[in-house]
Amino acid sequence: MSNDPLANKAQAWSALFSEPMSELVQRYTASVGFDRRLWRADIDGSLAHAEMLAAQGVISARDGADIERGLAQIAGEIERGEFEWKLELEDVHLNIEARLTALVGDAGKRLHTGRSRNDQVATDIRLWLRGEIDGLAALLVAMQRALVELAAGHTETVMPGFTHLQVAQPVSFAHHLLAYVEMFARDAERLADVRKRVNVLPLGAAALAGTSYPLDRERVARRLGFDAICANSLDAVSDRDFAIEFAAWASICMVHVSRLAEEIVLWKSQNFDFIDLADRYCTGSSIMPQKRNPDVAELARGKSGRVIGHLMGLLTLMKGQPLTYNKDNQEDKEPLFDTVDTLRDTLRIMAEMAGGIVVKADAMERAARRGYATATDLADYLVKKGVPFRDAHEAVAHAVKIALQRGVDLAELPLDLLQSLHPSIGDDAQQVLTLHGSMHARRVAGGTAPEQVRAQIARHRARLG
Repeated sequence: MSNDPLANKAQAWSALFSEPMSELVQRYTASVGFDRRLWRADIDGSLAHAEMLAAQGVISARDGADIERGLAQIAGEIERGEFEWKLELEDVHLNIEARLTALVGDAGKRLHTGRSRNDQVATDIRLWLRGEIDGLAALLVAMQRALVELAAGHTETVMPGFTHLQVAQPVSFAHHLLAYVEMFARDAERLADVRKRVNVLPLGAAALAGTSYPLDRERVARRLGFDAICANSLDAVSDRDFAIEFAAWASICMVHVSRLAEEIVLWKSQNFDFIDLADRYCTGSSIMPQKRNPDVAELARGKSGRVIGHLMGLLTLMKGQPLTYNKDNQEDKEPLFDTVDTLRDTLRIMAEMAGGIVVKADAMERAARRGYATATDLADYLVKKGVPFRDAHEAVAHAVKIALQRGVDLAELPLDLLQSLHPSIGDDAQQVLTLHGSMHARRVAGGTAPEQVRAQIARHRARLG
């Protein structure tokens, strides 16, 4: 058994225990295998806590300086891969504290004055998650920029707009892409709002009831860049709403990713053949040499289920917990960590892939023609001539039926035949039946007319910088 007083679990917290923890229980309860990624946040939080303790006279200035020196050395050891993580010390916090005590003696033992691992871990997770949120916000900007720049080259590219996955009306490919930009822009707004509730300091709540030491929690909050302190010590150590809310945000964002990924899979298929992808985002088949599979998009689509599952796991984790801290909460970290990792990697690779999409404009236009996408335009034309919409709808439905029977586009039907279906159809009807004419006519704000789409691209460029 180790001579390190913190290496013996019975001695790590109290002389109350009469036997050491079993090896099986050590492995079962230890979290250092995954929570070591919190080391930077743990050291930053400890530095702020020690500085405050010294300023308040709870510990001496010399102890504060020794703690600062020791933690700096530990940070260097971890960065260089020289730090020895010990399973018997259970978690990141005790591993760092044990090393600090070995380096600076009693000063290291005084660091934990006025705090508990309960408020310490809650602080560490919030610090870590805040940094990850800032990184994800930058990736959301990159995702939007990639789509905006792809859209900028295709304001005049006609594609079929779909409802029920049936050809509905012609839209510009740029307009279609900008719908996803709007989704990711909302994600960015939601993420900024989540950050506000993450950025609240629990440290100072101690185990659950606060502490009798004269702590200056606001001083620690300022040093660590928190906007406020948790107002209730019980809530401070037991709250994981911020993690659940982040997971809910991540789930919404991944649903948007999944929808875009699904479209890329469809567009890449031979039945659509709207786009091509760079080889580096595709894989082949072990048996079919002709295959170029859009595996990156498929995997991004699949990983949405992983993230949504973590949200369900976190909700279930918290639903039966009484106040305050319970060991159950150790299970919050792995789903939270994996959610961040999955989303970060997915946004990065999706932005890169979108930036390299090759558009097959002719195939898109042919598909729009096959679906009689301008039928509504002919109905609108008749309405503008004074025909009630339901009567116009009926006349155009007959025209589509005839075009289907003849295997031609609406624009290819003879004028006299169209006029036989309704006398209000004049020589100018042919103009509204062209795909580009239909697209350009939809000039309403937010519509697919290229002039409107270009205005939206300019707005997004200005917003994204």
